Parts: sequence; C-alpha cells; structure tokens
Amino acid sequence: MAIAQADQQVVVIGAGMSGLCMGIKLLERGIRDFLILEKSPDVGGTWHDNTYPGACCDVPSVLYSYSFAPNAEWSRKFSAHDEIKAYFRRCAETFGLMPHLRLGTAVRRADWREDQGCWEITLDDGETMTTRALVSGLGQLNLPNIPEFPGRESFAGHSFHSARWDHDYDVSGKRVAVIGNAASALQFIPELAKQTDKLYVYQRSANYIIKRGDRRYTGLEKWLFKYVPGAQKLVRAWIYLRGELLFYPVLRNSADHLLRLWEKWVRDYRDEEVPDPELRAKLTPDYRLGCKRILLSDDYYGAFRESGVELVTSPITAINENAVVSEDGVDRPVDLIVYGTGFNTSAMHSAVDFHGENGVSLQDAWEDGAQAYRGVCTHGFPNFFMLYGPNTNLGSNSIIFMVERQVAYVVNCIDKLLKHELRALEINAKVERAYNERMQGELAQTVWVNSCESWYKNAAGKVVNNWPRSTLAYWWHMRSVEFADFDMRA
Repeated sequence: MAIAQADQQVVVIGAGMSGLCMGIKLLERGIRDFLILEKSPDVGGTWHDNTYPGACCDVPSVLYSYSFAPNAEWSRKFSAHDEIKAYFRRCAETFGLMPHLRLGTAVRRADWREDQGCWEITLDDGETMTTRALVSGLGQLNLPNIPEFPGRESFAGHSFHSARWDHDYDVSGKRVAVIGNAASALQFIPELAKQTDKLYVYQRSANYIIKRGDRRYTGLEKWLFKYVPGAQKLVRAWIYLRGELLFYPVLRNSADHLLRLWEKWVRDYRDEEVPDPELRAKLTPDYRLGCKRILLSDDYYGAFRESGVELVTSPITAINENAVVSEDGVDRPVDLIVYGTGFNTSAMHSAVDFHGENGVSLQDAWEDGAQAYRGVCTHGFPNFFMLYGPNTNLGSNSIIFMVERQVAYVVNCIDKLLKHELRALEINAKVERAYNERMQGELAQTVWVNSCESWYKNAAGKVVNNWPRSTLAYWWHMRSVEFADFDMRA
C-alpha cells in the first residue's frame, strides 16, 4: 500500500526553546517542508507564559542559550524573562523560521494512521492536517497545577496561577496569599513584598537556596563577548564544567565531601540572611540537599525582613469566601491568592491528546509513569518524537544542552524516515523496556529517590523527569542513532 501524500513532511508542536531549535536544525539539514504550531500569539514557550514580576532564569544566560547562537548583549549574568524571550524571537527571525511558524494555533489531538503512514492532527478550531513525522516540543513545564483545596471555588477575591499572571490587577496595598514557595514563587515573592500591605507565604517544605550572585555585565565584559573570539565561549565552558564537577556528583550520591561543602554554603547563607532563629528554623529543609530542586536567589530571605510578610508553615485546610484557612485554626483574610504551585509534570505531553497504534492514547501507554527511549521516542507511536521528554530533565546545568543533543538525534531519525520513504520508524518494544530498566537502576543511585516529595517523581514514586548521569554522558549517549534498535516498515 502506497504511503499517502501528507500536508507536511514534519510538524513541530510548540515554538518554545525546543521547537525553535528543532526548526533551525531541520532547515540546516535541508528539510524545508515543515510547520511549527504554537498556541500562543508569539514564540518563547515558557518565557512567553511566565511573565510574573521578577521572572528570570536560574541558569546563567551565557549557558542558557543555543551553542550555535551566542548573544553578546546579555545585560546580566541571569537575564530576565523579557530579554530571554526576545533572544528566542531573534533566533526565529535570524534563522529563517518565521515562514514556518503558525502562531495562535492550538493542537487538540493527534492520531497515527498506519494505512497512510502519517499522523493526522486536529486543531482546536476543528481543522485537520497530516504529517509524516510529528515532534512534540511541549516539554515538562507547560500545564499549571492548582491543588483542589476545599472551598477554593468559593473565594470571592481575585486569584491566578503564577504562569498566568494578571498584570491588570494592582497589588499595591492589598492583602495577598502566596501558596507555594518553589522556583517561581522564590522570584516573585520579593517583588510582592515591596508592594503589598500584607503578604502571607504558605510553605509546605523549605528549600535549599544558594546565593545567585546576579549582577549587570560591565561594558568591558560585553565588549569582550562581542569582539574577542572565544571570550564568551570560555565563560560558558567554565559555568558548564562547574555544574558537571560541583553539582552533578552531589546528585549522584558520589561525593559526600561536596555534599557537606554545599550544605555548609547553604547554611552560612541562610544564617547570614535570617538572624531570627525561629524563622530560620522554619526556612531550614528537613531532607537531603538535591532531593528537591536546588534554588538560587539573592533576595528571597530578605523578603521576610519586610514588616508585612509572614511565613505560614501550618498546612492549608480550606479556602473560604475571603480567607485562607490553615490547620493552626487561623483564618487569614486576603484580597488575592497567587498559586505558585508549579506544573502538572506527571501528565507529561498531555496538553495534546496523542493516540498511537490501535488508538491507544499516550497517557494510557504511560499509565505506570512516563518513559521513553533516550527521552525522545516510545513504542506504539511511530514517527513520533519528543523534546525535553521523560528522564531528560536536570538537577544541574542547562537543559538547552540536553535539547540540542535530542534535536540532533531526532533530525537524523526524520532524515532516515523521509529519505528511505519508510512508512513507519518505531522504537522496538524490547529495546525500550531494557533501556528503561537500566534507567531506573541508574536513578536508584541518585538523591532523587530519597524520601521527599518532588516534581521529579510521579505519585507512585517513580522518577520520570530526570536524567541520572552527567550531561557529558548524555552527549555521548546521543551522538548517533542505532537504527538496529528500531522497527522500520516500508
């Protein structure tokens, strides 16, 4: 049976960091018949969605950028969200992606059609299109999570998730409750503390916080980055190696001396910033460093020195019309609730309803936890590839490094599929199963399996998000495609 003529050779879902990188490398390979579908009105992904006050990256800018597109104009060591979004927009324009972008276009569903050798994509408006290869650039942090607190819907004030910040709402002089205190909340809490009359920070567990050490780049540094070949690459390499040599061994449980050193740095910073012993005790984690995401901040602890800021560690039991109710029996009246409660990471890639062979949905296939071969493909879903997929997240270093490796791998797979006119390219089930058994064995040697709740795990305690080895090991792992691991159908 002949392969059907598809509308596109390749469709990429998402114009964030991963999807744009995919498009650039498809063009570089000479594959021009592709489309990038993006639900938002502009590119940037998480940097388009997350515009909360103080939003910035916790990876230094010279490393949180494509290796093939250095930016000599970063204003700070850790740039703000608008600068990062502008960088990705500029990359889309510079590398010629604009004709391949279809913005404001949400994908509802994608179905594999074996008889046609292609995927059928259904958009939110009901339009359909077909593609030979489908790439999901949805990533792991795109579905805001709001816990179902009793009475939450009865709250008569204003509320929103940090990833959907309402900039029209004036927080000046208001009473505000922030629920959650992880990566995003750590950045906007200091900003709210400067403006609100009363700020309640509801903490479920304390964080390990490292001093960020952010500052503006000097004119000389920017000049060197722009005009001295290799200057920025040298800084980038230093930051990268620091993550490999200082952070990774701690997460791997292989360097107790480094663990003790990091814990001392964290403790010294906390002691310096929080003189009140009672407050300091509340801000001290009761789990091992690295079990949850290690956070960076220069001003989070300082926010609690503001007179109107209160840290609440009593668990929330309910929300009523005008207050947040906690286990200590105190109702704290507020005008606004900001949910800094992260994202639904266990339902990975669930923003689109993917259906593979025999109509099986991706979420059903991942009933026991998301898994993939090398983080990019999974059995039962031919010609389907993922970027920033299962077990590719990091506890150290830059995710862009990982994504660039994945993109190179996927481009090779797509090139094979198209050039050899294959109906289907699908990872073998036994190969994938053996791979993930090894993966979980490796993860058992990391700090992430320790007894703490984190977004790295699913409800059953399986670590579905993180890569268990170094980024150098991942580079070696992804350097070439072993097509003997795939089932190929003509």
